[in-house]
Amino acid sequence: KKKLKISGRELVSVPVQIFGLDQLQVLEMSPERESCLRYRMELLPQEISHLRNLTCLYVDSNNLKKIPAEIGTLSRLERLTLSNNSLSSLPPEMGALQRLHSLHLANNSLTELPAPLCQLRSLTFLDVSDNKIGTIPSSIRHLEKLETLLLLFNSLESLPEDVCLLRNLRTLWLGNNHLRSLPASFGELVNLDWGYNYCSCNFEGNPLESPPPEVCSRGPEEIRDYFLSF
Repeated sequence: KKKLKISGRELVSVPVQIFGLDQLQVLEMSPERESCLRYRMELLPQEISHLRNLTCLYVDSNNLKKIPAEIGTLSRLERLTLSNNSLSSLPPEMGALQRLHSLHLANNSLTELPAPLCQLRSLTFLDVSDNKIGTIPSSIRHLEKLETLLLLFNSLESLPEDVCLLRNLRTLWLGNNHLRSLPASFGELVNLDWGYNYCSCNFEGNPLESPPPEVCSRGPEEIRDYFLSF
């Protein structure tokens, strides 16, 4: 089989035999919308490294506290979902996942944007909403293919100018942070659809100046109109 979904009302571990399915491409160990299920895995087994053909790994809504270094051996991994767990850090080996284009980390206990993420050059979707992230490293500029960046409900007080180098960004959610200003070159994110698609950008819940003068002096008219509507 190329795809496997594991279900259990009180799932705390998975049979080791699963890691012998070396042709497996999709492994799902998440309750998704099945509210009657309670997944409680605290550790992702090191044997995950045996699944070298894995392209999608879903481990949302468990109780994961740590991701093993062996995750970095999954060189074909394209989608990894780790939202709704108890992760406070990520292993540096994740930087080796150069085919990864979608990473979900919402609702964990991260306090910073981990450095390994900035090595993922193929990443197009990154969700780190509802953590405790206070800073974004300037190395985020290396995520040159990034199209969606979700940073809602964090503790951001500022954005580095390097965010404005992410010229492929189409969706940027920054709601419910502590932002008082935006980088001067923010208006150069020309692929954000300010005028017609309200969902493409979100700033609500920030103490931003209205409108931010450093943005209005350089950005398009749609940006000025957006902030003037507050």
